[in-house]
Amino acid sequence: MRIRTVATTAVAVGTLAALSAGPAQATEYSSALKIKGIQYDAPGRDSNSCSTGNTDEEYLTIKNYSSSATVNLKGYLVKDKTGNRFTFTANHYLQPGDYVKLRGGNGTDSDTHNVVYRDNCNFLWNNDKDSIYLYKPSGAGADSHSYTKSGNDGDGNGYITYHN
Repeated sequence: MRIRTVATTAVAVGTLAALSAGPAQATEYSSALKIKGIQYDAPGRDSNSCSTGNTDEEYLTIKNYSSSATVNLKGYLVKDKTGNRFTFTANHYLQPGDYVKLRGGNGTDSDTHNVVYRDNCNFLWNNDKDSIYLYKPSGAGADSHSYTKSGNDGDGNGYITYHN
């Protein structure tokens, strides 16, 4: 994966336009990028303090499942059901088979560690249930998934894998 300056935004918005995915079922889209998994319940007591909090332990993994195409994440949008959002606003390339972890909190985006930080210390994912949507720069759906803690997380570790 090659990273070229990544600038990010994360803001809360009102109601999300209707895109529906039932619990524990992914909606299939024609896209190389898929939501691979999520750590929605950061270990420890939730604290969104920028200096001492644990929002960086909450993350979404996005993987390029193409066998030949490199995908530029610039313009891709991640939203949850309540409208929390994150947009990749600069070039960020995922080569075939590569992945990126989109983490909360502040940090340094790293090619070596396949990580991009939202530069926002507020939690994005609900600990009990949520729906996650990945949109292409065109606005078309790339992938989506809904989860419930009781329905998808039998071992209680807060990480769900959707695709292999």
